[in-house]
Amino acid sequence: MADTKFNLKNTNKSNCKDEGITGPFSSKYDYILKSTTGDPNYPVEACTPWIHYNVKVGNLKADALVQAQDVKTASVGSLNAKAAIWDAKKSFDIQHPTKQDHRLRYICLEGPTADVYLRGKLVNESYIQLPDYWKDFVDMETLVVNLTPNGHWQELFVDRIEWGDRIYIKNNSGTAINCDYVVFGERIDTTKNISEYQGLTPADYPGDNREYNINGK
Repeated sequence: MADTKFNLKNTNKSNCKDEGITGPFSSKYDYILKSTTGDPNYPVEACTPWIHYNVKVGNLKADALVQAQDVKTASVGSLNAKAAIWDAKKSFDIQHPTKQDHRLRYICLEGPTADVYLRGKLVNESYIQLPDYWKDFVDMETLVVNLTPNGHWQELFVDRIEWGDRIYIKNNSGTAINCDYVVFGERIDTTKNISEYQGLTPADYPGDNREYNINGK
C-alpha cells in the first residue's frame, strides 16, 4: 500500500468564526492552551485568537455556573461559582480543643475598612492604655470604644482621648469602674479600601491590588 501524505489545503481565505471543535477524548491532565498574537512575525491576515470564557472539559462546563454531569454519582449538579468564589471567606480550621473527633472552623470578621482592635478589662481604673505604636499605626480620628459594665449598673462614657496614648472613662453613677472594653481603629499605614467599584474581576480594582490578599478571582 502506498504511503499517503496529508496536504494542507490553502484556500487563501480566513475563517474567523467562533466554531466548535470535535475529536477523540484525551485522558491526560493538561493545561488549557492559551493562544497569543505576541509573535512579531504573526501574519497580519490571520484571525485574532478567541479567548476562553465558556469552557467545557469532559463533563465539566463552566460559565456563569459550574455544572458537573455524570461525575461518579451519575447525577447532575450545579455549583454557583459566584457564591463559591466571590463570597469566599477568610477562616481558620483547627482540631477542636474540647470535643474528640471534631474540628472547629471560625470565619474572620469583615468590613469595608482595615481596622485593628484592642480589648481588655478595667477594674478600679479610669483609663484605657493604648499601645505606644498606635499613634503611628491607627488613625485616632476613627477610634470607636465599646464599654460593657460588669457586676452592677454603670453609666460609663468616654470622657476624653489623649492623642495616641490613653482613653479616659468616667462613670456617671459614681461607683467604681468595672467593665470590659473593645477599641476599634482604622490603620493608617495602608491606602483606604475602595469597597465598591465598577468591574467584573478583582483586576478591575481602581486601587493598588498589591496591598491585598484576594480570595475571589
